[in-house]
Amino acid sequence: MSDHESYELLGFDNVLLPVGDLGEAVGFYERAGFPVAFRLDEAGIALLRAGGETPGILLRAEDEFGRRPPLGPAARVWLEVTDARTAARALRAAGVEPLDEPFPVATGWTVEFADPWGNVVGLTDYSKRPELGRRP
Repeated sequence: MSDHESYELLGFDNVLLPVGDLGEAVGFYERAGFPVAFRLDEAGIALLRAGGETPGILLRAEDEFGRRPPLGPAARVWLEVTDARTAARALRAAGVEPLDEPFPVATGWTVEFADPWGNVVGLTDYSKRPELGRRP
């Protein structure tokens, strides 16, 4: 028996992304197809929905957080979509340029884009392994 107290991870709460301008960030992510669950300008936050789940992507305004390109190897948030190649076309049509062409991954395809503050978001599908996805 361990002398250390333990805990159980139950799942994700929210993923926080720092942004320099909340209004601009909300507009950018709305163009990218993310619905806004709520926005509290006085607190400098807005929550973007990720499917039917309660947790989402929390945009948090940070004073003096300037625009920057995505940094090389950096943390990324990937969200499941039904078809990443279709998502890439939809992003481009909305004026959100993907970082690269959709690329194959073990479960299917992924496309990534960056917001003006360098946060990288990936949209990935399970076309090669549908039994692992949310909609097999």
